[in-house]
Amino acid sequence: MTKHDSVITIVLALALAAAPIAAQAVGVSGDAQLVKDVHPTLASGPLASAKLVNLPAGTILRSGELQITQKDLDAEIRKAPSELRPQLKRNLFFVLESKVTQMLLQYEAEEWAKRNKSAADAQDDPIERYLASLTADLSATDDDAKAFYEKNKDMVGDATFDQIKDQIKQYLADQKRQEAVNSHIAAAGERYQIDVDKTWTAKQNSAAMDNPIDKARQSGKPTMVDLGADGCRPCDMMTPILEELKKAYAGKVNILFVHVRKEQVLAARYGVQSIPVQIFFDKDGREVFRHVGFFPNDQITAKLAEMGVK
Repeated sequence: MTKHDSVITIVLALALAAAPIAAQAVGVSGDAQLVKDVHPTLASGPLASAKLVNLPAGTILRSGELQITQKDLDAEIRKAPSELRPQLKRNLFFVLESKVTQMLLQYEAEEWAKRNKSAADAQDDPIERYLASLTADLSATDDDAKAFYEKNKDMVGDATFDQIKDQIKQYLADQKRQEAVNSHIAAAGERYQIDVDKTWTAKQNSAAMDNPIDKARQSGKPTMVDLGADGCRPCDMMTPILEELKKAYAGKVNILFVHVRKEQVLAARYGVQSIPVQIFFDKDGREVFRHVGFFPNDQITAKLAEMGVK
């Protein structure tokens, strides 16, 4: 249950100051295609539902009064730590989507605060207050915690259920809230009309696919990716299991390990917020299952069998 905070915060760290956004009725006009239909593995947030169009030279995104240019992205990359810049340059679409996400959330938070006087008077971050309002009713039960404990005994050591029940409940509640926030963010592209330049997007798709995960997804074989890091106990426990799986499924399944501290942008693209996390893709590259925490060999084997791998 280790948090990888540099991955969690990268989206907010890349964001521009909020700009005015004019909410518009959503509708795809003419023959415009959506990003998710043409480049299905590129976007993971609101830009999945953006329209691919020809924009004026230099402009790569337009939504109402908002326009973003290549120069805007270049300026943001210069603000990032030097060791991250090469990764960001290979993932400019991710940088763009991070910017738009922050701007949309800022706009929605301000509109929400206008309708909630107590929220408007508060001093803490308006986006955090807004997102908290969307997930306030989510929690984890004792039964949820017990099921998690029984499934992950190997990663909790000698601790009894009663000793760590409250920690597990908090962890599971946080996970539910994050999933709800992610769903809300992803649906933003359906709440606003967003256009992205189709030529620029095609170029960025080619660059973004040059990584082990996306190459494996395009191989025509099922894939299981374990994302983790050294020094994380459940991550270290996964190491021998991955070696066993590579031998057992050689030629049948891509078994990969991605070090999230070395591939921070790639991990952020795939929504990694706790490690280890295992992501399963079918032979067509579609994500079919995701698990957070230590995952025993027999359960991985069972999941692959569900996917039709013998």
